[in-house]
Amino acid sequence: MAGPHALSSAFEPSSIAVIGASDTPGSVGRLIYRNLIEGGYRGTLYAVNPKYDSIQDQPCHRSIEDIGRPVDLAIIATPARVLHNVTAQCGRSGVRNAVIVSATGRTLERRIIETARETRLRLLGPGSLGIARPGSGLIAALTRIAVKPGEIALVSQSGAMCSVVLDWAQTNNVGFSSVISLGGTVDIDFGETLEYLIHDPQTRYILLYVDHIRDARHFMSALRSAARVKPIILLKAGRHGRSDNNAPAADSAGLADRVFDAAMRRAGVVRVQNIDQLFFATKALSCGFRPRQDSLAIVSNGSGPADLAADRAKDLGTALVSLGSPTVATLERLGGRERGCHNPLDLGGDASPQLFRDAILALAEDAAVSNVLVILSPHALVEPVEVAQEIIDLAAQVRLKLCCCWMGGGQVAEARALLEQAGLPVFSSPEAAIELFHNISRFHHSQNLLLQTAGGGGAGTYRRTGGARVLIETLLNQRRHTLSAMESKALLRSFGIPVTHTTVARDATEALFIAEQVGFPVAMKVDAPELDSKSEAGGVRLNLNSAESVWTAYQDIVDAVRLRHPQAQVNGVAIEPYLYRPRAREFNVQVHRDPTFGPVISLGAQDASAPRTFALPPLNPVLARDLIDSAMPAAAQGPRSQAGTLNRGAVEQVLVSVSDLVCELPWVRELEIGPLIVDADGAVAADARVAIDHGLPAGSDRYAHMAIHPYPLHLIQDWKVGDGRAVRTRPVRPEDAKLLLAFFDGLSKESRYLRFMEDLQELSPAMVARFTQIDYDREMALIATTPDDKGAEQMVGSARYALAADGESVEFALVVADAWQRFGLGRRLMGALIEVARSKGYRSIFGDVLGNNAKMLRLMHGLGFLVQPHPEESALRRVVKPLHGK
Repeated sequence: MAGPHALSSAFEPSSIAVIGASDTPGSVGRLIYRNLIEGGYRGTLYAVNPKYDSIQDQPCHRSIEDIGRPVDLAIIATPARVLHNVTAQCGRSGVRNAVIVSATGRTLERRIIETARETRLRLLGPGSLGIARPGSGLIAALTRIAVKPGEIALVSQSGAMCSVVLDWAQTNNVGFSSVISLGGTVDIDFGETLEYLIHDPQTRYILLYVDHIRDARHFMSALRSAARVKPIILLKAGRHGRSDNNAPAADSAGLADRVFDAAMRRAGVVRVQNIDQLFFATKALSCGFRPRQDSLAIVSNGSGPADLAADRAKDLGTALVSLGSPTVATLERLGGRERGCHNPLDLGGDASPQLFRDAILALAEDAAVSNVLVILSPHALVEPVEVAQEIIDLAAQVRLKLCCCWMGGGQVAEARALLEQAGLPVFSSPEAAIELFHNISRFHHSQNLLLQTAGGGGAGTYRRTGGARVLIETLLNQRRHTLSAMESKALLRSFGIPVTHTTVARDATEALFIAEQVGFPVAMKVDAPELDSKSEAGGVRLNLNSAESVWTAYQDIVDAVRLRHPQAQVNGVAIEPYLYRPRAREFNVQVHRDPTFGPVISLGAQDASAPRTFALPPLNPVLARDLIDSAMPAAAQGPRSQAGTLNRGAVEQVLVSVSDLVCELPWVRELEIGPLIVDADGAVAADARVAIDHGLPAGSDRYAHMAIHPYPLHLIQDWKVGDGRAVRTRPVRPEDAKLLLAFFDGLSKESRYLRFMEDLQELSPAMVARFTQIDYDREMALIATTPDDKGAEQMVGSARYALAADGESVEFALVVADAWQRFGLGRRLMGALIEVARSKGYRSIFGDVLGNNAKMLRLMHGLGFLVQPHPEESALRRVVKPLHGK
């Protein structure tokens, strides 16, 4: 049966022991113990220190074991030399969670972890500042700063960053639902903490400070789930590495940071680049500032500040909206043609409060304008306070999202304070205001990427994965690490990627016959799998039109490569048709394995110096288009200005197929398609290189190499019911929205009520998205489909589970079409769902069933579920099945 989250006893403890509590001024133990008393902690508080009989007028215990009863949370504020003994004592006495404030070395850290695991003691730290839940009076933290209650949760690996943010928040009247200092994350880390915050009713927004990630899959799964329901702002350190003197390390750090940025985009998270942006974003969230579109109008009483804002907007790719003709006409009547009524809008240094008001009202009438940045500079003839008051009044009247920039110091201080008190974001520089707008408005674009949870492959990939695995396994058996161009292309072709036909010649004579068979002109490329660049090695000849040129080119290629790379193994020369596409462009697709996030796909121009854009697989068409949109502007620049229209759909399909390949073949370490030749007619891979690994981590998760769980093709099953009708059970996909709606519409009123336990007339768009766009790592939805009279796929049943709050069990739901309720479909779906949950290691699966739903209760009993009274609703039954046994 599901219960509270596993970390509830740590973040909502009913009892706390401060080990190392003290009366010594300036000591860690004294400060934390005092914070708990003065914060109004409402649970049972124990002081532990063998040196004292009492502390701050409260009795003190000599050890945690002397308390004589289990404690939910221990704050360990002792010297490092006694940490291991104290941790062991906590474990023996039944302490459930411990915060280690002290920093430790690696050797001591390992001993503490081993001891904690033996007793199931959960650890936060080492080097943690502690936990604050001010709404509950819990200030178990090493801080002298008063923490105000609020709706923002702060989770940080850096104690110093916690202190900085808390100090800023106190000055800016920003409160927190939780402050959680993770420290070294040897045990409790971001993943579990985020899972707790998902279900925390006090938390509406989440701030993260990340130094490193220990478990990318768990981190991404929890992050994506949290970002679905609560906006997340993230700041990460180490974007350029830690050593300026080590160029390779700096390059590697730069690449890793770009991958991290791609991961955050995919997770629906807004990533900020510095502490100021974090502060601004925090303030905006606390004010409820949530611009919904990345389009902006700027209103100012001076051209200089407005131009600075426009320049920064262009730098960040934030669009300044074009004003409609009626809006321009209205603005001309207000300010006169001589001012220029375009965006940004300069009202003049002497702009009156009424002029500001009328201009903003005119913009509010323009459907294209959603957001307005109002800039005021302290001109002698302007009234900052009066203008601020007009803006405050307007904010409640218009649909626009308003953001303010009151430049200067003393002359605008009062006006700025008024705007802040009214809950409007206000800044002192145009650049800062634009950066805030850009960061917050990106949230909605990131949310769109987040909803593309399960790109993965469809039935086509399902059919061809088996053949691709045979190819890889054959090469693995030969102890091969790098595939030849011919083998690489065969692998790409097995996933539907268009490739040029390639044949390898072992000598010049064979090259002649192959060239004649292929047909002139031909391209010749050395077959030396270990070479990173065939061109740089002198191993490529293009547009050869005669037998004589092929004969000469063969030996020239072999001699050039052996001269430059004498150790390279040259298997021969590959011959293929020369593609003459004068209006085509050459792109490059690569896959590399990031140490943290696993496979990463990048796209750029074939030129090695060209910028690249990155994305984490799995990709679907929407995600592929986003990658293309980011890469195309840079890749389309260059000397080939006469390039024609490019078939973006063909590039999109190649990217999705590459994604399917790396999802289903975990042995692929590197992959490069270069060049990928693209024109209006399509795309074709002219050359390819694939490198594979032999050793993979053991385990049942076939997607363990992925940071984001892809579409689980292996769960597709085809079978027949008793009367011979074909049924396919498979995981749901985002594109199943129409199938789901038709299925729901076909359910009887009774079936709808039994499934949803309410008289639901229709599924909202949000519900459809929730049911079809899922994270397969923490939830599963299996649907049953069958061909209709016209051969089209129709949905006839669904079984799904979602991770419960305790993190160890899952809650299921089942519904079968009325006409299919007597053919064993429900039993089949539930059996498959139970096996998925068991393979994931969950402790149990449970569900709530109406007490009068006799058919469902009989099915559950037959599947081995225990039928129990519901803990809250007498009309319901709770059915539970342990998963640790067969």
